[in-house]
Amino acid sequence: MTTPRGARKVRSELKNTAYEIFIGLLSILSILNLVLMYAFASDRSLQLILSAMNALFSVIFLGDFLYRLRTAPSAARYFFRGFGWADLLASLPFAQLKVLRVFRLLRVVRLLRGVGIRAVGRTLVHDRANSALMTLLLLGILVLQFGSLSILAVEEDADGANIRSASDALWYTIVTISTVGYGDQYPVTNTGRLIGTAIIIVGVGIFGTFTGYLANLFLGPGRGGEAEQPSAADQPPAADETHTDGETHTDATADRLRALLAQSEAASAELRRLLAETDR
Repeated sequence: MTTPRGARKVRSELKNTAYEIFIGLLSILSILNLVLMYAFASDRSLQLILSAMNALFSVIFLGDFLYRLRTAPSAARYFFRGFGWADLLASLPFAQLKVLRVFRLLRVVRLLRGVGIRAVGRTLVHDRANSALMTLLLLGILVLQFGSLSILAVEEDADGANIRSASDALWYTIVTISTVGYGDQYPVTNTGRLIGTAIIIVGVGIFGTFTGYLANLFLGPGRGGEAEQPSAADQPPAADETHTDGETHTDATADRLRALLAQSEAASAELRRLLAETDR
C-alpha cells in the first residue's frame, strides 16, 4: 500500500511533464524580459511590448498557482513550504516581485530531475498530443513577443509604413497569428512580409493542432475502463467479441482520420487565402 500512495503523491505534485516544461520556459522568458526592461528603460516601444507580455505571463502564472494549490497533496504545505507564496506574489503585476519567479523555475527543475531525464523524454514521446500543444503554445508566445519587436523594428521607419508604434505591432501580430487578418495593419517591406509569413504559418499550426487535440480528446476511445462492461451471461463467444472490438476500433480510427483530414484541408485553405491577401 505504501508504493501506490507515494506514486499518487508524486503525480499530484508533478503535473503533466510537457506542462511543467512549458511553465519552466515561460519563467525563464519572464525573467529575461525583466532584465530587458531594466537594460532598455529608455526605449518606450520595447517597454510597452514587454509590459504587455508580462501582463500575459501574470495571468498564466496566477492560473498555475491556483491549479497547483487545488491539486496539491497539502495546500498548506505547498503554500508555506513549497514556495506557493512566491508563486502568488510573482503573479501580481509588480515588477519588483517578478524576480520571485525564479522559485517556480527551481521547483520545475527539481521535480523533473527527480523523475529523470530519460523518463521525461519517454513521457514527452508517449504523450505526443500534450507535447505538441504545449510546444505550439510556447512558440505562439515567442512569436507574439519577438514577432512584435521584429515587425516594429523593420517597419517603423519604412516609407509608407502603417506599423509605426508598439500597439500597431502588437495588434498586427495578434490579428495575424489568430488567422483573422483584418488588413488594417500590414507590412510594406520585403523583410516585414517574411516575418508576417512566419507568423501566419505559426498561427495556422497552433489552431490546427488545437483543433486536432480537441478532436482526439472527444473522439478518442475511452480510457481506464470507462466503457460499460457486459455481464458474463451476455458476453458473446471470444472470436465474435474479438471481431466486434476490431470493427469498433477500426470505425473509430476512420472517424478520427476523416475529422483530422477535414481540419487539415480547412487550415490549408485558410493559409492560401491569407497568403493571397498578403500578396495583394
